[in-house]
Amino acid sequence: MLRLIAKSLTAGFLTLTLTLPAAAFETRARAAWVYDLTTETVLMNKEAQTPLPPASMSKLMTLNMLFEALRDGRVTLDTRFSVSTRAKNMGGSTMFLNETDRPSVEELIQGIIVLSGNDACVVVAEGLAGTEDNFARLMNDRARVLGLENSTFANASGWPNPNQRMSVEDLGKLAIRFITEFPEYYGYFGQHEFPYDNRAPQNRYNRNPLLKLGIGADGLKTGHTEEAGYGLVGSATQGTRRVVFVLSGLATEADRAQESERIVNWAFRQFAEKSVAEKGHEFARADVWMGDQTEVGLVAAEDISVLLPGSQLEKLSGEVIYTGPFEAPITQGDTLAELVIPREDLPEARIPLVADRSIARGGLAPRLRTAFMVLKDKLEGQTGLAVAE
Repeated sequence: MLRLIAKSLTAGFLTLTLTLPAAAFETRARAAWVYDLTTETVLMNKEAQTPLPPASMSKLMTLNMLFEALRDGRVTLDTRFSVSTRAKNMGGSTMFLNETDRPSVEELIQGIIVLSGNDACVVVAEGLAGTEDNFARLMNDRARVLGLENSTFANASGWPNPNQRMSVEDLGKLAIRFITEFPEYYGYFGQHEFPYDNRAPQNRYNRNPLLKLGIGADGLKTGHTEEAGYGLVGSATQGTRRVVFVLSGLATEADRAQESERIVNWAFRQFAEKSVAEKGHEFARADVWMGDQTEVGLVAAEDISVLLPGSQLEKLSGEVIYTGPFEAPITQGDTLAELVIPREDLPEARIPLVADRSIARGGLAPRLRTAFMVLKDKLEGQTGLAVAE
């Protein structure tokens, strides 16, 4: 429970005690971002806004463009695209497409996610925008709309290019977008293998090292180039919680596998969700001026839960912050205050509190009482003498 220590009605503060030392996690990754999606809490931010070479992790943006085309009805899963010589000649990871193929959109999705096919990315780019250059321009335009502020694109595949850059936070935002906006397609990210036409049995398996570990991992995308190092955009669920994370710049494939598993275990074992209060719980009462009632309750608008270090679940504190007194009229459900719970090494939790009732503007008597209180406070402030009521 939240423990009440002191209350100052004049300043509008309700103070509670908190001690929340969060256990630090030292990662070998050059950049890392870990996010608890269930409670919307950033657990780690290491150079998360720095634009870096994303390698094949930037294929997530290509998939976003394709998923948006599916959502808008411009293509269906059964739509077939042609394969250009340029696409066929792409090096690196591949679906082994050739000019006689007409892969479906669904096959291309699997080819990009499971096989990391550079050829599949070019096929999608040309199929949606005519040329890969046009597609890159559309990717950049869409990135600005989606708030990917530290990303620029020069191609659809993540092929090394000085203008192909993404921050790990932006990659995490895309991962969250797939989970929340495109749940009907998210299952492809957990697919273990895709033997496209049995053309390359050795290249049929998903490179995500977490999928086979039984720790709740169900996506999303690996990446590697000499410039970028080894990286992974991942997500996992355990119980009611989902964690999304991005690692970039690891030295070896083994480092990527080990660090990803460590991150998942740390996020789920070090932190736990704590129920603070149910909807309607009153945290404080505040004075009301000019109303037919003199006080309003400040209550939880919804059930409140916060993410805390596991060792600190019984030590919870915070402040109710508002600027009062409030002037009537007030409508039930109006946001009047915030419950602020500081957390060491984590962003503070800020939870809105709302009015528990509607308060109408009062008649002559409440207005006179309010005018007297204002005059009383002013005179006492000027003279230092108490004014009798």
